[in-house]
Amino acid sequence: MRLLVYNIRYGAGIGRQFHFPFPYSGYLKPVNGNFEKIVQYIKSVKPDIVGLLETDFGSYRVEYRNQAKRIAGELNHTAVYQGKYDSDSIMSRVPLLNKQGNAVLTGRPLKRTQFHFLQDGVKRLLIQADFADFTLFLVHLSVKYQHRRSQLNELRALVANCTQPAIVAGDFNVMRGPQELSQFLYATGLISANTEGAASWPSRVPVLELDYIFHSPCIQTRRFYIPRILLSDHTPLLWDFTINQRRRTDDRFCIDIPSAS
Repeated sequence: MRLLVYNIRYGAGIGRQFHFPFPYSGYLKPVNGNFEKIVQYIKSVKPDIVGLLETDFGSYRVEYRNQAKRIAGELNHTAVYQGKYDSDSIMSRVPLLNKQGNAVLTGRPLKRTQFHFLQDGVKRLLIQADFADFTLFLVHLSVKYQHRRSQLNELRALVANCTQPAIVAGDFNVMRGPQELSQFLYATGLISANTEGAASWPSRVPVLELDYIFHSPCIQTRRFYIPRILLSDHTPLLWDFTINQRRRTDDRFCIDIPSAS
């Protein structure tokens, strides 16, 4: 099975074109052919599941096209998406911002999906996608340190209540380094698919590990890699994995089930 996690920056691109005529003006301009390049890249790697971050659901930037649905259509996937700002937030009432969110795309059957809005921060959306044999949590944490700490505590509780193997993936924005995640990992028992701690941001010369895939121990990594794709400020994460069918979940952790003698 293959999971792709990718912060696509709404397809706005990088470099001079993104920052012309003033810094970060690319967020305000209609996306050009860069988004279509992203679509074709994602299609080329044939993911079974996509965790899509910073996607546009129909603002003027994308000619009223939903980016998540556009990619899902190319993959023959189902798209589950939500705006990243809670309905109580002023951001949800601002044009352009109210079309920004995250999505899970999948060709596998889903048992249930839930949208959680964490207590602190501006970006608070967490998407929970329950499959038959595991649960995926897609996150995009706050850029503010104190808010991230609070969000990680809430995320820890959600993982603790999960009754099957868990995958927690997304953009964690841990600007202070991976040590920010040590308590969360200790409490949940999750491990990183990126065992070498390779950086994912910025894509031109990655120096920070902001994007992660964490998983229960009974989920086994077949291959993890970070392609050098310069279509967003983040690089994508690609992870091939299998679920160990001889194991099950007990509370938060996976334990061996002895084979019959």
